[in-house]
Amino acid sequence: MLPVGETALDWDQKLDWVPDMAGDELNSRAVAFDALTRIEQQGAYSNLVLDGVLQRSGLDQRDRAFVTQMVYGTTRMRRACDFLVDRYVLRKVDANVRTLLRLGAYQLHYMSTAPHAAVDATVEAAPRKARGFVNAVLRKVAGDDEVDWPSPGVELSYPDWIIERLENDIGRVDAHLALEMMNREPSVHERSDGYVQDPASGWVCDVVDPQPHDRILDCCAAPGGKATLLAASGADVVASDRRTNRARLVTKNAERTGRDVAVIVADAGVLPFADTSFDRVLVDAPCSGLGVLRRRADARWRIDQKGVARLAALQKRVLVDACRTVKVGGRLVYSVCTMTQVETTESASVVPDAFAPLPVTEMSDRWREHGHGGLIAPQDHDSDGMAVFAWMRTS
Repeated sequence: MLPVGETALDWDQKLDWVPDMAGDELNSRAVAFDALTRIEQQGAYSNLVLDGVLQRSGLDQRDRAFVTQMVYGTTRMRRACDFLVDRYVLRKVDANVRTLLRLGAYQLHYMSTAPHAAVDATVEAAPRKARGFVNAVLRKVAGDDEVDWPSPGVELSYPDWIIERLENDIGRVDAHLALEMMNREPSVHERSDGYVQDPASGWVCDVVDPQPHDRILDCCAAPGGKATLLAASGADVVASDRRTNRARLVTKNAERTGRDVAVIVADAGVLPFADTSFDRVLVDAPCSGLGVLRRRADARWRIDQKGVARLAALQKRVLVDACRTVKVGGRLVYSVCTMTQVETTESASVVPDAFAPLPVTEMSDRWREHGHGGLIAPQDHDSDGMAVFAWMRTS
């Protein structure tokens, strides 16, 4: 029940409240709410903040999985959840209440949680003064049988520019299928050495085609998944990354998987290697990550169009310098976990004529043709979205 004088349409009291995580165990909704407030209001990265919140929660494994699903799901579907609740709210509400409403709406609309359980438990996680309001709004959301979405951006819960960019670059049907797939929980794939890696990353390594005793450079290597997989072939792998902490991560993963990888700290745009030093060079470049959004729940709200342009410029700089380190007869491979034209075909266009394109789609039928390279959309194989290009140096 709402307190006397309040309605579900006009409650706008300011609240300064977050759960007290130091007390007794809170229910799973309160733990999810704590993580979401840090993500939405403090700009915390979802994977990092969730790990910390779960460690302090005292919840069992089943409840931890439930919290993880709520936090990642609510973060992905933030825009859609706002639409679900905003039909019943006419004034701006406090940020904490907004987060609770999103959390409740996600359970009701996307998790098929029983209405009484989703509403009652979410209300219990709210501060006392907000409980009537949260209860009233979520009960209205629970009563919706059908939703008339105003646009694909709202229904799929992405910024409009991402929808428009991918529609233009890979076509409307493929773009929407890819974005729908990236709203689902990702599959987990564990290699024989225990490293968890999406299969699309492994297929990039197949394009590199490492041979025993090849000297291979992975010049944007962190966290080390591709470098360690290349090393498993018996090749001599040098892995570089421009940040010390990320280079250490490559070292740690090489040790954990038992792979022999030489790790250095270096700017991939100014590589500290002589010309024609390597048989094979992999440029797995920094990118917008628009092909791996299901693994990075908050990434869709962080990247913007200017960021894509900056990354494309960086990719070109890295590729140009990487070219000189490839031996004549050697192979250059460029990959990105995105599907935009500017980061794939346009960035690949800076590779000089001394490099002859290799037909990626002839190497494996997993790849769809994309310029002279290959593309995998998330819906193709239930994997990350990935683009790859390969060349042989001829002179």
